[in-house]
Amino acid sequence: MVTKDFSTYTNEALLTEAKKIKSAKIYDAVFLGVLIGIAVYSSVKNRLGLLSFIPLLYLPVAAKNNSNRTALEKELKARGLNKTK
Repeated sequence: MVTKDFSTYTNEALLTEAKKIKSAKIYDAVFLGVLIGIAVYSSVKNRLGLLSFIPLLYLPVAAKNNSNRTALEKELKARGLNKTK
């Protein structure tokens, strides 16, 4: 997985990206929760099937988002910027 290179971003662009990533964190959690709910319901209703493994397909996307989030937080900390500005 390739993370974004946040060292080339300006301070304003970093803060804007931090706001986007903060909302993306919430979307990832909600989407993964819905997928897990569908998988559990499918497993209970029809035993193990294709829908039971759908959350596994989203895990690489969530992992990439998480690595971008940590790289952004590291760059914000290195520059001494506050995410809530």
